[in-house]
Amino acid sequence: MMNSDKEIATLKHVSLRHGSRQILQDVSLTVEAGKVLTIIGPNGAGKSSLLKVLLGLQKANSGEVKLRDGLRIGYVPQSISIDNNLPLSVHRFVALGGSGSVSEVLSLLKIEHLSNTAIQLISGGEFQRVLLARALLRKPELLVLDEPAQGVDVMGQGELYEKISTLRNHYGFGVIMVSHDLHLVMAKTDQVICLNQHICCHGVPADVSRHPEYHRLFGDMPNSGLAVYTHHHDHTHDLHGNVVSDDHSDCHHG
Repeated sequence: MMNSDKEIATLKHVSLRHGSRQILQDVSLTVEAGKVLTIIGPNGAGKSSLLKVLLGLQKANSGEVKLRDGLRIGYVPQSISIDNNLPLSVHRFVALGGSGSVSEVLSLLKIEHLSNTAIQLISGGEFQRVLLARALLRKPELLVLDEPAQGVDVMGQGELYEKISTLRNHYGFGVIMVSHDLHLVMAKTDQVICLNQHICCHGVPADVSRHPEYHRLFGDMPNSGLAVYTHHHDHTHDLHGNVVSDDHSDCHHG
């Protein structure tokens, strides 16, 4: 039973370990219908693992995962390997994702001209749109995106995030998305979570500003005037990623 009609997926106090390494530690979050939740964090922060736990592809050591009963999920993985010798057209590849109208989703993403093209012959940007089309085929209520703009040039990234936002507005599905392209995705997200094994900070776009702490954690960005997400760390991590001191870090606004 979800706490709200808008809630479609929740994680409560989820922790995940691989041997002595802490992957996720006491992570709680909520995905709501019609809202975009973006997960950011450094490499090795546990972002992809969090999505896999949510999807039931990986079992957490502790905590609880709740999905709305009968929830339809569309998933765009970070990477997928396709045998170069496999005779597979774009249309057939998308059709393997479910029982919807392939022509409709290809048209939505403006890639219907690729329908009969071998999947191995399309560009990286085109392939990301094909993966998104496949995820949309089942008319999902929750869209899960793991680095959806990977391999796409900057202009294409902006267009892809714009398309995701437009589709969300049209269909009303919830979105949980992992992204490194914070400066591009920020205007298209409702909530941001900064993850580094645990949740360091979270907030709405109004909580976002330029701040030196972001540069410390993620590296310098060009002085473009674009907003970035900020937080202070009042804790440290040991060599295995465990939090060794934590004074309940808060969001800070610049």
